[in-house]
Amino acid sequence: MLNYLLNKIFYALLTLFGVVTVIFFLFNVLPGDPAQMMLGQNEDSAQLAIVKQKYGFDKPISTQYFYYLNDLSPISFHSNTETDYTYLKEGKYTSVSLFTIGNTTTALKFPYLRESFTKQGKKVSQVLAETLPNTFVLAVSAICIALLIGLILGVVSALYKDTWLDKVIQIVSTVGMSVPSFFSAILFAWLFGFVLHKYTNLEMTGSLYELDDYGEAMHIQLKNLILPAIVLGIRPLAVVIQLLRNSLLEVFNQDYIRTARAKGLSEYQIIRKHAVKNALNPVVTAISGWFASMLAGAVFVEYIFGWNGLGKEIVNALNTLDLPIIMGSVLIIALLFIIINIFVDIIYAWLDPKVKLE
Repeated sequence: MLNYLLNKIFYALLTLFGVVTVIFFLFNVLPGDPAQMMLGQNEDSAQLAIVKQKYGFDKPISTQYFYYLNDLSPISFHSNTETDYTYLKEGKYTSVSLFTIGNTTTALKFPYLRESFTKQGKKVSQVLAETLPNTFVLAVSAICIALLIGLILGVVSALYKDTWLDKVIQIVSTVGMSVPSFFSAILFAWLFGFVLHKYTNLEMTGSLYELDDYGEAMHIQLKNLILPAIVLGIRPLAVVIQLLRNSLLEVFNQDYIRTARAKGLSEYQIIRKHAVKNALNPVVTAISGWFASMLAGAVFVEYIFGWNGLGKEIVNALNTLDLPIIMGSVLIIALLFIIINIFVDIIYAWLDPKVKLE
């Protein structure tokens, strides 16, 4: 297990290095000067020169690339010259100096994702810390809804194959996979947040935390989670139903299921102890992909419902050309995909003893 994890971590670092390289050069070949994007209408030549020097935009692209890698690396190198971009000034890095050779200090620090262009110097890590938990709560809620209802309906559909009940479930799941998320979000917001508001007491828009009526304190509003979680869970719910039904139908034809029935086990025991567990592999694969995508940002759902998550933040950053937030978000998304894939491989080994962690 240890060798497996070390191997995965090594390849994860290689993948992240590739992602860092791609996004750096992708966003740095775009037309426009990052310093001008930061200053907007208030730019003049003096301010432009100061910003370029502060953020290293006046250096060659290769040097800027080194600066970016240096910012992201936990072990980094810093100049002792105050005018240099890599100078260890207070507030820029949370770091511990290890040793100094000549004019260069080697330090241990948290990865630095730089500062937002549009949020008055606010660190990207702070922006992500404010939005990613909201997206995480939304994604987990949606996946729980999809799994809870999907597993039940998938088992029922397989047990009652080709009956009217199975056909109804299949029609519902097909519609769920076909309807775009943005359309479902608009429909649910209008129907349950506006038309039926006096019965549901749900709002068309709202986030997990909202200011009170006096604008003094933030309070959790769990009711705002209901509609976006249901909408976000519709498509994975449909996928779970289809995959589990088809997988169970294959498992029911296996020899060990017939042996279990011959031993006198009840249908409930066969399904719970043997069939469902062995039919879950494709479901785990699909759900892991959906979960990673949700954490990457349920853009349409968050934007329509006004949910202050990563997806909504990415849209705002794209509209304002806030490159550090976009680049930091892409890196976090890549990291989440890698971590989830590692967990999925471990779950495979638990579900199926034949799967070897080699």
